[in-house]
Amino acid sequence: MSELIDDADDEIIAKVSDYLDGVLPPDEKSTIEAKLKSDPAYQRVYAEMQETRDALSGLQKARARETFVEDVTGLIHKRSAGRFFGRRTLGDRVPFGVLLVIALVALVALGWVLRSSMTGSL
Repeated sequence: MSELIDDADDEIIAKVSDYLDGVLPPDEKSTIEAKLKSDPAYQRVYAEMQETRDALSGLQKARARETFVEDVTGLIHKRSAGRFFGRRTLGDRVPFGVLLVIALVALVALGWVLRSSMTGSL
């Protein structure tokens, strides 16, 4: 018996949610409006959803500053006296894409030198 009540509640929640979102066809919308006026279960679900919507609309999204990562990294580096940050290698300072382009250019140049030699190989 409780499964029937749970399924009925889920159906009421789904219909009221669709009603609040404005995605119901006009005939179903009028049916839900009539049930909201007469059915206490629909009224309870509607009141809970309105309360939840009002609570969620009051929340604001917190955003970090644009320099947040650099600020935190600098603070850790300063407080740890460099223990968490070893010496930076070339790979750390130069982006991977730039290193990849340099390597490809070097391979193309090497291939060109091998192709253009008089004997065909070095």
